[in-house]
Amino acid sequence: MRKSLLALTLLSISVSSNAAFAQQRSGTADEQKACTRDVQKFCRPVIDQGDFTILACLKENRSKISPACNQVLKNNGQ
Repeated sequence: MRKSLLALTLLSISVSSNAAFAQQRSGTADEQKACTRDVQKFCRPVIDQGDFTILACLKENRSKISPACNQVLKNNGQ
């Protein structure tokens, strides 16, 4: 669960500020890069609603998200 929250936090922060992400969170740049476009494209309206909402959005759009972002979700038990 903690790993999932980390990935989701990383997703939401990557959209709002890459510099803030680098200073405030751990996680790989590759994970951040993998889902940034998908979050922006499919989940922009819910970015400010929290990590679980972003995760739900990505899951709802799973058939449309990039293979790389889908793999990040899988790697984090989603």
